[in-house]
Amino acid sequence: MRQTEIAPQRIAKALARAGVGSRRDIERMIGEGRIAIDGEKLTSPALNIISLKGVTVDGEPVAGIAPAKLYRFHKPAGFLTAARDPAGRPTIMDILPAGLPRVVPVGRLDMNTEGLLLLTTDGELKRALELPSSNVPRVYRVRAFGEVSQKALESLADGISIDGIHYGPVLADVERKTGHNVWLIVTIREGKNREVRRILEHIGLQVNRLIRVAYGPIGLDDLPPRMADEIPDADLATLKAMLKAPKPGSR
Repeated sequence: MRQTEIAPQRIAKALARAGVGSRRDIERMIGEGRIAIDGEKLTSPALNIISLKGVTVDGEPVAGIAPAKLYRFHKPAGFLTAARDPAGRPTIMDILPAGLPRVVPVGRLDMNTEGLLLLTTDGELKRALELPSSNVPRVYRVRAFGEVSQKALESLADGISIDGIHYGPVLADVERKTGHNVWLIVTIREGKNREVRRILEHIGLQVNRLIRVAYGPIGLDDLPPRMADEIPDADLATLKAMLKAPKPGSR
């Protein structure tokens, strides 16, 4: 198939748009000697290209840049959100359904976190969604051990700083109580590392189950564990529009 020419751009950006990985992933892969052009391994990402013709990753040709595709995947607990793990622990790549194109995960869910994980063929979309400044709401159902007051939950709406790290506004409401556990619905907009766990631990709760149930307009709904399906174009357009919308406090 003939490769369509593109506007001159760094090879890392072009490969990210082709779904190979994020720009950072690709720069690392170049350093590892995994990317070549016409059989010659690249040694630096400082290269502009106008076509992906002749570009290979691990010896495999890279398909041309196609419109971004987004998928939802129901990640079970016990799997890393990674392509591989040096320690040999299981990753999501071990359980992705057959038939998916080359995809990269949007952000990470901790090994013991389950629920909605977005996958995309476009590394640039991945990067835009992962930025804390994207302001796209992520909704979690959380089971936690302990007692918490409504006042403590409401205080999170103003944001909180923990060990020098500031977390933006968090909405948290009690869904129900079961014995010594409480179920909460928690909405965050930044997605910083272990954000939900750190914040709830700070107010005296011990998280023992964490399920992401929505990412912007996309819900987990009744998608079974280990299954994936493609996000409709209309929902993808809505998500992209959220990325472009003015952020709170911006002028």
